[in-house]
Amino acid sequence: MLFLVFELDGERYALDAREIAHVLPLAPVRAFPGTPAYIAGVIDYEGAAVPVVDLPMLALGRPARALMSTRLVLVYDRGDDAGAAACAPPRRLALLLESATRTQSIAPERFAEGGIATPEARWLGPVASDERGFVQWVKVAHLLDARVRALLFPDPPSWQGAP
Repeated sequence: MLFLVFELDGERYALDAREIAHVLPLAPVRAFPGTPAYIAGVIDYEGAAVPVVDLPMLALGRPARALMSTRLVLVYDRGDDAGAAACAPPRRLALLLESATRTQSIAPERFAEGGIATPEARWLGPVASDERGFVQWVKVAHLLDARVRALLFPDPPSWQGAP
């Protein structure tokens, strides 16, 4: 399988390339008050507002740095409930990632559980090892919990039906 590899403070992580719609250069993000700190705001993509998750803020508690290698990676949020995901159309989500400049092929069977439970970071998946050390699979479907998903993708949209 092909993965987009990125770094968080020198440690490597990977996104399944099949979950990626587009890799965009860093662009201005409009802040959106009232959301968790790791929701950087929204970007305009093809005329629609797309929420942005700042992965360094989510993982490390610090905002992503504006580096030459920082990218906005557009993925589709299908939720983490397979039954509901089959019925609902996927929604766009942008991930703010540092050092997201290369891809790597890794066989799925090379990934194994890391031996540490991460209930507060359910999005962290199994790890694989190569000549450069470990790389950890980031599961897009588990990035947002139900509460945050409801904030970002209200049904019906919060602006509809307001008095």
